[in-house]
Amino acid sequence: MSDTTSYVAGTTDLPLIEDTIGAMLDRAVSRWPEREALVSVEQGVRWTYEEFGRRVDELARGLMSLGLERGDRLGVWAPNCAEWTLTQFATAKAGLIQVNVNPAYRLSELEYTLTKVGVKALVAAASFKTSDYVAMTETLAPEVSHCRPGALEAKRLPALKIVAKIGGERRPGWFEFDDLSAQGTPANLAALPVLSNRDPINIQFTSGTTGLPKGATLSHRNLVNNAYFVGRSTGLREADRLCVPVPLYHCFGMVMSNLACVVHGATIVYSAAGFDPLAVLTAIEAERCTAVHGVPTMFIAELQHPRFGEFDLSSLRAGIMAGAPCPIEVMRQVIDRMHMREVTIAYGMTETSPVSFQSSPGDPLERRVTTVGRIQPHIEAKVIDAEGRTVPRGAVGELCTRGYAVMLGYWDDPERTAEAIDAEGWMHTGDLGTLDAEGYCNIAGRAKDMIIRGGENVYPREIEEYLFRHPKIAEVAVIGVPDAKYGEEVCAWVRVHSGQTASAEEIRGFCQGQIAHYKIPRYVHFVDAFPTTVTGKVQKFLMRQQMMQLLELTEQSTA
Repeated sequence: MSDTTSYVAGTTDLPLIEDTIGAMLDRAVSRWPEREALVSVEQGVRWTYEEFGRRVDELARGLMSLGLERGDRLGVWAPNCAEWTLTQFATAKAGLIQVNVNPAYRLSELEYTLTKVGVKALVAAASFKTSDYVAMTETLAPEVSHCRPGALEAKRLPALKIVAKIGGERRPGWFEFDDLSAQGTPANLAALPVLSNRDPINIQFTSGTTGLPKGATLSHRNLVNNAYFVGRSTGLREADRLCVPVPLYHCFGMVMSNLACVVHGATIVYSAAGFDPLAVLTAIEAERCTAVHGVPTMFIAELQHPRFGEFDLSSLRAGIMAGAPCPIEVMRQVIDRMHMREVTIAYGMTETSPVSFQSSPGDPLERRVTTVGRIQPHIEAKVIDAEGRTVPRGAVGELCTRGYAVMLGYWDDPERTAEAIDAEGWMHTGDLGTLDAEGYCNIAGRAKDMIIRGGENVYPREIEEYLFRHPKIAEVAVIGVPDAKYGEEVCAWVRVHSGQTASAEEIRGFCQGQIAHYKIPRYVHFVDAFPTTVTGKVQKFLMRQQMMQLLELTEQSTA
């Protein structure tokens, strides 16, 4: 394809890594035995690579001794903690497929997840916030209270045989987490299987905002290489200390944070079990963190915390802002006020391990704050129209990616896999984007979030970026709602800074003469908080539902 079409391919000068996750950990233990691998502030955990590696091997050995075999699925249902990460690497060494269970899941979601992929063992926190994980598990599998640990026979969860919990009081039928490592003997270590880096090693469920969640299945090769190249693009280096407030059940925390640190010899620092802006600021100062990860809402919460100015953040140099569109003004403040001169933006999706585009610390500031950067090594991307044709540079269309990072498929769902990955191996992201002459990518938003008002395509991201300049606005999200005359109308949800007030007229007046009339929000809804996922992504489908109820609209309003 010519340079005038929206197609780019990443460099291939550095070869792909063909090792497994376990082999990468062994390499880290060998190279940096005395360096801290993991610090969990809330738990008082501080492990060197040597100790971390030993604990991983003991847990892998214990899991195998319980009868778990290569390819069996093991679910992890817990907030950020040292045990989560031990399990991540132990399953990889034992050849088990780790299933990441969202800490926010309730009964029906848990049952669907465990049943869909046939989870044989479940490692769960006793509880977190308002969630009693033990009680929910026992609701689905009451038989656990009458069986010996490891011998569960549950009617509703026929595949599940082993349940283990992190913390809390001892319960009949449950292993304690530490019991798992105690099951093994040195002989079991030798029996660990020889693995291929093409083996499936992880299943992550997509959010399922439309239809039931899908289990994106990822291999060692997917994850190791993405962790390596993402870390490299960030400038992650030996002896860096990375603060990780993003949830581990998501690719961001598991791959871009945990695995990237192990691959590059950095230290993982957990500020708390769940996101707490004060805990993040405290951990950065106390642990002298050199980098921090987060989604935009996390950085906003940190910057706006009333005690922000009390903390010495001068140790910070780098980090990643990803997981949702990043407001330009927030990016500027992170660079200026948090000392993160090398912060980068990353773009991707669970199905692509996750990152396909990323900015570089060496990119001009304007590029770093207005785009998601350029294509990652060994990955291709193109932007297509509704007919599947590659569009000219600068034109909006659906972004597609191809290469090592594309998932193996959705677990036990060939039909939905075929809908997402075409016959030529292209992953259709469902995101609208553009590629400019230099290959920088700009994401206009989700295709399903695009507003069509009176025949005009309106991209919420563009309006959000403009409204974020208003001095009173702390957060903003734009959606479309049904309208009898125009098909859809623009609606802005706004959260103002603490102590500020604003009116809809004021917000609309701010737009007058600055953006096209059809982009000016007809509805302005002031809120104290947005509905978000655990990872901090704003749930626009819920916003739309709430606005339709508030305005007494129906989809038939457009008829």
